[in-house]
Amino acid sequence: MKIRPIYFSLILILLSCEQQNELYDVKGTVRSIDIESNNVIIAHDTIVDLMMPMVMPFKVLNNKVLDSLQVGDSVHFEFVWDESKPFARHFNIVGIGNIPEEDSFFDDEFSEVKIGHIIDDATLLDLDSAEVHLSDSDGKFRFISYIFTRCPMPNMCPAIVMKNRYLVQQFSNSRSIDFIMVSFDYKYDTPSVMDRYYGASTEEYDNWKVWSSSGRIDDIYRLVKQSGGDFWGIEQERIGHSLSSVLIGPEREVLGSWKGENWDELHVKNAIKVFIK
Repeated sequence: MKIRPIYFSLILILLSCEQQNELYDVKGTVRSIDIESNNVIIAHDTIVDLMMPMVMPFKVLNNKVLDSLQVGDSVHFEFVWDESKPFARHFNIVGIGNIPEEDSFFDDEFSEVKIGHIIDDATLLDLDSAEVHLSDSDGKFRFISYIFTRCPMPNMCPAIVMKNRYLVQQFSNSRSIDFIMVSFDYKYDTPSVMDRYYGASTEEYDNWKVWSSSGRIDDIYRLVKQSGGDFWGIEQERIGHSLSSVLIGPEREVLGSWKGENWDELHVKNAIKVFIK
């Protein structure tokens, strides 16, 4: 009889741990299933208060669940936000979703790279004017944003810098991810200019990089376009842009992208935490 209070206490502890996890209702379409890693890749809608729409893997603790799912299934499920190991459960198949057909007829090296596909290598310059290759950091996750120092709008490039600062601080002890800010102003933003603007802010963080595109027009144009952005007017001193920040994996595969400057850094942080265990 003395064992029962202890047993009951253990149940209460386990229940309290469960209650501490945040639970989110998710809707999406199954894109692929990875039996070996117990992951289902899902193109999901906005997860309210957590992250924007993207294609990402969800860990499933019971691999029998994967046997019931098929590519193209439209599903509703519960996402358990466990800080150490988030996972998905309680899948409900509600129909057949819409998976866009991949048409590569017009694809070239300057087309936006789709989720799961590989971004080409690029050669740019670090703050010491040394050549740096995107492939140098293969094996890590990378979050790449685009800026230029002559940006006149405080809610644009300066906002991107502040959001990157927040993300870097959240992952300052991680060796698994680099945060890279790249200037697309190949005419004005030399390494020395970039260093003057950002060197003091980034030097205390090993995983916060700032790269210049000075003299590397083809590389920066290809990288920006493959990331889902665009820019123009550098030579005419009438700079315009429609930019996109992108999360890429250890093999430079695109894991997620965030258009414009108004993305929520909390949502990006949550997305990164799903990939970095």
